Amino acid sequence: MHCPFCRHPDSRVVDSRTTDDGTSIRRRRQCPDCTRRFTTVETCSLMVVKRSGVTEPFSRTKVINGVRKACQGRPVTEDALAQLGQRVEEAVRATGSAELTTHDVGLAILGPLQELDLVAYLRFASVYRAFDSLEDFEAAITELRHAQEFAADAEGAPEAEHEGPPGAEIPVPTTAAD
Repeated sequence: MHCPFCRHPDSRVVDSRTTDDGTSIRRRRQCPDCTRRFTTVETCSLMVVKRSGVTEPFSRTKVINGVRKACQGRPVTEDALAQLGQRVEEAVRATGSAELTTHDVGLAILGPLQELDLVAYLRFASVYRAFDSLEDFEAAITELRHAQEFAADAEGAPEAEHEGPPGAEIPVPTTAAD
């Protein structure tokens, strides 16, 4: 690291700390030549390959702005959007890949957005998945309904459900020794 004051080609690290959000490291450095101190910030680069082939750095702000359009007119707060942006960034960084496609980023957005707001999810999915007919919307809605029914069954169902008229006997499994 070149000293920003005297341009000496070397410096030594005096202190290192991670930032509050844990996405970068702040280092205090000292020049061995002029002894002045300066700060550097290191971040891990994450690149997104667009459909056109152009590569650009991942931007949480772009994710939030895209989702904000889908949430227009919906009861979604800025804090919720910021949390969604953070979850998406954590998910794409957790892949361990230095480069992702816009498709990968879109997939990472769909899950948290579905939990946040179903209407916004459908709006985003209709653009992301390029819906071109009513059948596409109907299929997506059917899929969401099935997922909600499955979640409701899993939440409210006791471990062993007894089906039959009230007062009917519950069959007890037997073993070969009985």
